[in-house]
Amino acid sequence: MKPDILLDSASMEPHNLAMRKRSSKPMQANEPGEPTVEPTVSEAQPETSKQAEKNPAAVALGRLGGRKGGLARAKKLSRQRRTEIARKAALARWARWAKRAKKRRTS
Repeated sequence: MKPDILLDSASMEPHNLAMRKRSSKPMQANEPGEPTVEPTVSEAQPETSKQAEKNPAAVALGRLGGRKGGLARAKKLSRQRRTEIARKAALARWARWAKRAKKRRTS
């Protein structure tokens, strides 16, 4: 038997006859509704600026507080308290990992 005959006979199997062929075109999610939806959406939304302007003084003040905050907190904490915070964070990470592992085992 020739190889192409084998392929032809394989494609004639009863379960293959009922299966749909794949489309050669890539599927796009909103292709059917595109002509009707696009004009209505573009008309309904007025042109607005993408980013609201911020008060420069408020931005500078917030940045200043953010820069000071980490250093001030680090100076204020004792070594023992830093260790407690780190231990609590590590336990939370391990608990989250254990919860995910348990979920995977039961699935």
